[in-house]
Amino acid sequence: MTSQAAENTNPLPDKTRKLIDGWLEPGGPVALHLRQKLLPVEADKNGVIFPPTYADIGYNIDTLADGTLVATIDSVGSQANRLEPIFKSTGKDQNGNELNPLASLVPQIEIVLHKDGDKVEKRSLLDLAHRAADAVVLASPTLAPEIAKAFEALRNTGNAAPLAAIAPTSLVFGVWDSRGGTGEKRPRLVRSIIRAWDVEVLHSAAQFNSVWKALSEEQKNDLVAEEKKKGKLKLSDVGLKDAPAIFRKTDKIPQFVGDAPNPAARILGGVRVKGSIERDVTINLVALRGIRGKDDIETKEVQKYLLGLALLAATADIELFLREGCLLRYANDDNWKQVPRRGDPTDIKLPSQDQLFAYAVAAAAPFRAKWPKDQGGKDLPLEHEFSLAEAKKLLAKKTPEPEEASE
Repeated sequence: MTSQAAENTNPLPDKTRKLIDGWLEPGGPVALHLRQKLLPVEADKNGVIFPPTYADIGYNIDTLADGTLVATIDSVGSQANRLEPIFKSTGKDQNGNELNPLASLVPQIEIVLHKDGDKVEKRSLLDLAHRAADAVVLASPTLAPEIAKAFEALRNTGNAAPLAAIAPTSLVFGVWDSRGGTGEKRPRLVRSIIRAWDVEVLHSAAQFNSVWKALSEEQKNDLVAEEKKKGKLKLSDVGLKDAPAIFRKTDKIPQFVGDAPNPAARILGGVRVKGSIERDVTINLVALRGIRGKDDIETKEVQKYLLGLALLAATADIELFLREGCLLRYANDDNWKQVPRRGDPTDIKLPSQDQLFAYAVAAAAPFRAKWPKDQGGKDLPLEHEFSLAEAKKLLAKKTPEPEEASE
């Protein structure tokens, strides 16, 4: 997004506005879908990348009926948590202007976790994994009641406007008030996932060589005797003895099957991608058209606002440094499809980022007056303080764990 886009007040071409507004019409398409090819930076194909590792199972890899292995490279929840911060403030320039134009589209609510002298530890609402339903929000006495009212309006009357005025990205990326009083759950309007197709799992091994061989026999004996005392760590744990790194630390998978090393217990060394790495992004227009305001006018307003945010999120070129050993790049062959209720999807060229930004600016206008403010008064403030006492109260509640889709 260019700085010029932030300053552009020219109206959108009628053709572009009609195209976007048409996606909100009852007979419009059910979704917009992008299949985006990605590449590892080390090679155009057959590259080795590192998927996320999960406790006990290692990589999340599925085997298809034909034997093809498909690896999850970045989950739906993880993608949402990478996308949402594109709307976060990145600071201001010397003239006091926001450096990130997208930050002008949503309230910039922050929660102070603790203070230590001049040092203040804060978190943006846009960084919280469970968004408006996050435990940190529930433990913030000045913010939690307003969020609760917004969830109650959503649950009792279907009115999403109050939540859109405080935490609009919670509606864009999905939210579940599982720890609050309503249990209200809203699906993602933008869903993204990255998979690698036709992979081979590789393993890693390492040998740590300490100074053990250089120690005297007396030193070795004293250290071995100390190691054997009750409650003491192993010498290898503190780096005072040579240690091979061959197996993952898990009690649920045996290291050997018979006399042979168990591949399932080996330290993982990434996956070799023989097929393609693909990112699928879907904008759910059916879910969007199901969102309501207090009346028909506000319904259109909230739908346009959320659509503007969803389009910017879905088309954003986020950084693809997903984790150590997994740095990807775009193959530059984006292929957006418009998916009808019946029939085949059709290719579609989306408006430019500048045009999408202009649409979102206009759509945000009805909500700006309702946003929290940073100058006091009766308005909800932008900054709130986390309460340890309120957090302790949450421990007494018995609530279901949020499923992955709410992350």
